[in-house]
Amino acid sequence: MLANREGQRVPKVTFRIRKDNQWVNVTTDDLFAGKTVVVFSLPGAFTPTCSSTHLPGYNELAKVFKENGVDDIICISVNDTFVMNEWAKDQQAENITVIPDGNGEFTEGMGMLVDKSDLGFGKRSWRYSMLVKDGVVEKMFIEPDEPGDPFKVSDAETMLRYINPNAVKPQLVSLFTKVGCPFCAKAKNMLKENGIDYEEIVLGKEVTTRSLRAVTGATTVPQVFIDGKYIGSSEALADFLGVK
Repeated sequence: MLANREGQRVPKVTFRIRKDNQWVNVTTDDLFAGKTVVVFSLPGAFTPTCSSTHLPGYNELAKVFKENGVDDIICISVNDTFVMNEWAKDQQAENITVIPDGNGEFTEGMGMLVDKSDLGFGKRSWRYSMLVKDGVVEKMFIEPDEPGDPFKVSDAETMLRYINPNAVKPQLVSLFTKVGCPFCAKAKNMLKENGIDYEEIVLGKEVTTRSLRAVTGATTVPQVFIDGKYIGSSEALADFLGVK
């Protein structure tokens, strides 16, 4: 049974981090002292659930967490700093602080170090999340102790509901664009001016005009979707936003 450490202080650990081609020591005091921090920990960078759902969920909702009193969102994994840094780049996780617990000291101190030798992973972190205030764990969401890699309670939405069940989540906006398109630039500017984050899908090798036509029925860009609803062109976006 994995221990719940609510009401206890986080372990005192110094992490070795590579930043700007230099080694930097970062302590748990640096990360937690005087701050409200959301932490989520996972088995490994670049692994399926971690890359497809766990980290993207927190990255997407980071602005809402900060609007609700969270100073930082930290992802901890038993990986080295080079792997964690490259994973953060690959995930475009600019809203997340990735911390490499390469020796597993923090994870062991949290009672979350588990043996995944059957997968060739060695010692790794069990999947969990927690809310930490000034170095003290207020709340933990620990995945159930069952076979496999359960992902039921440590997600970003569960943590956000705990912090504020009435928190307003951002709209999910995607737009198809292509390089050099002035109407695409106009659409992006409208979204930015209205404080709306968006995902940009640039037409190229992997996403073609044929793909665009299959999804939207159109061959021109931009084409905009908001919360799964097809909005259309930059003119349609202006109408939707009430921009004149």
